[in-house]
Amino acid sequence: GKRILDELRPPHLCGLAGAPSTTVMGSNCSQNCCREEKTLSDPTLQPHAACKGIDSLDASSTRYFDRELPELERLPKGGGDVEQRPRFDFQTGAHYTGQWRGSERHGFGVQVWPDGASYEGEWCENHASGRGRFTHSDGDTYTGEWKMNMASGKGIYHYRDLTTYAGEWCNDLQDGYGVETWAEGTRFEGSFRSGQKDGYGLYLWPDTSQYCGSFRANAINGVGTYVGSDGRTFKGSWKDSGIHGAGHYVWPNGREYSGQYVLDTKDGFGVFVWPDGLRYEGYWSQGRQHGCGRLCLQDGTFRQATWRDGQCEWECPAVGEEAAAPPQA
Repeated sequence: GKRILDELRPPHLCGLAGAPSTTVMGSNCSQNCCREEKTLSDPTLQPHAACKGIDSLDASSTRYFDRELPELERLPKGGGDVEQRPRFDFQTGAHYTGQWRGSERHGFGVQVWPDGASYEGEWCENHASGRGRFTHSDGDTYTGEWKMNMASGKGIYHYRDLTTYAGEWCNDLQDGYGVETWAEGTRFEGSFRSGQKDGYGLYLWPDTSQYCGSFRANAINGVGTYVGSDGRTFKGSWKDSGIHGAGHYVWPNGREYSGQYVLDTKDGFGVFVWPDGLRYEGYWSQGRQHGCGRLCLQDGTFRQATWRDGQCEWECPAVGEEAAAPPQA
């Protein structure tokens, strides 16, 4: 059936709100440190139409190149030299004009199918092999190298002037290094495996946001760096195009979070720092402070407390920095 080249959905990065007061630790710190940013600039892409493989099928036929094989096998066998022959009309409605060797299409030739699809290029023993151009009935084209009726080697696939892939192919699938671009400016450069983005790559959005790092199964997976168009950055671990694992998030105004994430939310031990030097060290759950934590003030003192769902439940008086150690991750 049709092979689908899935589009990569963009990462959904979490954010934090503005800095709280530096003189109290109660609900203000809890609310400001935990609620999500409402003005994220991370781009949202519209879904792209599927880019089908070059061996596209209609609803009732086998692969294009296989349709005429039964009729070709019934032709008188023969060898000899490669020769140019007049147009040959198949019972399927397709027709071929080009070179033959005996009963085999061999050399350069053009075949056109009843639905308007066509192949123009090199043939070897009845197979598209060498360099050629296949045009789908809907206007999609693949131009490049072929082996045994399949795209293999280097080639360019144009999908209705919306998407273009230029790179390496193996058995009709993107495989190796390639560059995929979309009409609105999105671009991916990197490694493909069996038709999917897999390995190291660079993904660029139209607003200049970018991700550089590891991909697996057409999604951001592994370690990589995201840089937003507004200057925010995240370096760390990803899973299924979301932040997952350890990472370091820096906002344009100087705020930072270093710690654990689970499915795009802060979860585990983490440290949040404001530009004025205020710092929260402690545990998080589902994006909120939860468990032991402390607020380190600019004068070197800190306030130790217990948190639940982002709310401070118990607080110690301010003490010197040397009075206690930070909670262990």
